[in-house]
Amino acid sequence: MLAHYSKILENAVNEIAKLPGIGRRTAIRLALHLVNSETLEVETLANALKELKTSLKICKQCFAVSDDEICEICKNQKRNNSIICVVQDIRDMIAIENTSQYNGVYHVLGGVISPVDGIGPSQLKLKELFHRNETTQIEELILALPSTPEGDTTNYYIYKHCFEKIPKITLLARGVGIGEELEYINEVTLGRSIITRISFESQYENIKNREL
Repeated sequence: MLAHYSKILENAVNEIAKLPGIGRRTAIRLALHLVNSETLEVETLANALKELKTSLKICKQCFAVSDDEICEICKNQKRNNSIICVVQDIRDMIAIENTSQYNGVYHVLGGVISPVDGIGPSQLKLKELFHRNETTQIEELILALPSTPEGDTTNYYIYKHCFEKIPKITLLARGVGIGEELEYINEVTLGRSIITRISFESQYENIKNREL
């Protein structure tokens, strides 16, 4: 136990190990790296983490993280505001941006419908998405949610509420495997899926007769 010779180090390791994907061995290595780093470097990291929690905002339009009330993508006049890509979370948005193949805007749901996990439509940013549909001239809605039963359920829920108002509703094309998370797909494959996206209705020919 580290506490036998340094409770300070033990406390630091315990906190670092709480981060997702960080085991105790990695936490020890990171803590010792910080011990051996320059004071200014550690202070800069500490300040960045503090600012991350105290100053980071959520965009009022797309619900991505932002430095301001409206994020840079939503404010960018060079982006096509008539195309909205619906994603599960900010990680998927980052993955799509990294492909450099998309020039529309986003809508971050904050999850997918999952009754097993107690997540219903009211707990996601679906009402806000439908409001955008009523207040903005949307030409295309891209459903870039996970290829999972929960993702498909959410896709259909959105489609059912929007197909009469939005001319074009599409899905990512093949190349994104069933059950794959967007953040783990290589940029070339994801980029091709954005470019060759397919009609939602053509993928689900009996979509209007299905019930959730």
